[in-house]
Amino acid sequence: MNYIKHLNAIFQQFAMDSNLNPTHISLYMALFQFWNINRFPETFYINREEVMKMGKIGSKATYHRCLKNLNDWKYIHYLPSHNPYKGSQIKILKFNTSSETSTETSNEQPVGQALVPNININKQIENSIKTKLPKNENEVLDFFIKKEWTAIEGKKFYNHYTSIGWKLGGKIKIVNWHATAENWMLKANEIEKVEAVSQNKDNLKTTKIKDYGQPL
Repeated sequence: MNYIKHLNAIFQQFAMDSNLNPTHISLYMALFQFWNINRFPETFYINREEVMKMGKIGSKATYHRCLKNLNDWKYIHYLPSHNPYKGSQIKILKFNTSSETSTETSNEQPVGQALVPNININKQIENSIKTKLPKNENEVLDFFIKKEWTAIEGKKFYNHYTSIGWKLGGKIKIVNWHATAENWMLKANEIEKVEAVSQNKDNLKTTKIKDYGQPL
């Protein structure tokens, strides 16, 4: 088991999978860590409290929903236990980015598990980058207007990310500008709410006319 190649492949898969949210990824990485601790067996048992703690998940309902999602989306095989003294069983499906690794580990792959070829992944990522960056400013403005935002806000978004090369934090290349734009809108909403609250409050407003003769 080459965990570096596995992680490289799984992160590429995460980048292309729009079904995932941060909790899914956090849970998967917690499961991966327990798989690592157990020296990558074919299957291993987990303790819910330990996995939730490592994955920073506070809700049991969210934990079970994400486990089921990861199972349905072919990241893991989840075999729940109804015995309170025995943990549920997990089988993490193997991913890699090397045809050489595929040959070496072909006997270890679960039935029906398809490896993710490096060439196909790279092509998909390249296509994703080509098709998921805006062609021009008008495309961005149309998107904002469809989302019931002003063209001015769309122009702010376009100018900002054009100036930094369409990268998050100046480092990570954006692969889905629609998602980035929606996050921009969410932050803009939050800023508007904060400003509205601050305008309605007089807590920080003071009068220049003070009577220092009054007791505190």
